[in-house]
Amino acid sequence: MTDSFPLASFSLHVPDADLVPEPLDPEQIVSGAPEVTGKVVHESADGRQVRGIWQITPGVVTDTEADEMFVVLSGSATIEVEGGPTLRVGPGDLAVLRAGDRTTWTVHEALRKVYAISL
Repeated sequence: MTDSFPLASFSLHVPDADLVPEPLDPEQIVSGAPEVTGKVVHESADGRQVRGIWQITPGVVTDTEADEMFVVLSGSATIEVEGGPTLRVGPGDLAVLRAGDRTTWTVHEALRKVYAISL
């Protein structure tokens, strides 16, 4: 667990939160030079619940998803789910991705989201 908060109640102003680099695997980058930063703000003792903040700059990347729900705070992206829907997300949108979904993210404007992942 990296830079997590204690298992106590807390609040955090997400737009101003300091994030740390989370380098992408070069094989995930389809086009552009996207950069990812993030911060885990809570992880359950058994490691099966992870909550945090994640940001990506413009570009196109692929990923294999975890069981995740997230809310976009700023920016926009189009997320193509292989064999499934194409999601267009922006500020205020909530999205759910299933574990194992293979996705292609086209990030139009730097996107910042808060997420909850279940492993």
